[in-house]
Amino acid sequence: MQAKLQGTTMPVLEIQLDPNESVFSESGELSWMTASIQMATHTQMGGGGGLFGILKRVAGGGSIFMTEYRAFGVPGEVAFAAKVPGHIVPVEVVPGQEFMVHRHGFLCATPQVTIGVGFQQSLGAGIFGGDGFLLQRLSGQGTAWLELSGELIVKDLAPGGVLRVHPGHVGAFQASVGFQITTVPGIRNVIFGGDGLFLAVMQGPGRVWLQTLPISRLAHKIYEYIPHGESSRNTAAAGVGGGLLGAIAGQILNGDK
Repeated sequence: MQAKLQGTTMPVLEIQLDPNESVFSESGELSWMTASIQMATHTQMGGGGGLFGILKRVAGGGSIFMTEYRAFGVPGEVAFAAKVPGHIVPVEVVPGQEFMVHRHGFLCATPQVTIGVGFQQSLGAGIFGGDGFLLQRLSGQGTAWLELSGELIVKDLAPGGVLRVHPGHVGAFQASVGFQITTVPGIRNVIFGGDGLFLAVMQGPGRVWLQTLPISRLAHKIYEYIPHGESSRNTAAAGVGGGLLGAIAGQILNGDK
């Protein structure tokens, strides 16, 4: 198996599989594949343990169905592209070296990697889509590829070292890093700070991957430009009407010069 990352802002992961080698991802992640790759969608990959494994995976923000991509007869290639501008990061998972990943961060992995719930805390309606804050735990043995949005900042925390992070910027971290969600200190900071109500407190030792473009923040910015209901249609119509009047007025004024 050979993996190659291509691209910059919107990278793609291309994996060359030898005969009978496979990788798996959540359903819907495929970008392209060669003719020798066969797909099999089921519920047992990335969790194992039957129904209990499925429930653990779903509780961690994952999908019920996983898709396996296997090369049959001859080598083949399968590719997974990033969904938002950012980076694709490989991590090596071994017993005793597990990883915690934000709920949208898992891209694909080799068969012996398992996915389960790592952390879950309700942060109130309207925060992170109303579903609270979720982390997936990657365990087992093999290679996993993570999708982190925006630029990538890596921090290596010494034992006892503490980093306070806006929860949306937490991309992934080694499971040896202590993690908890706390409220922002000080009533003035809560009311007037504009940085949200919660902070993630991360304590070393271990490596932390921070992402500069939280998906929730990107979604909120895009939402501002989406028409909503009758008032938005009226606003859009007024904008078009205003533009026409402005163009007519401009022509009249230019004609007077």
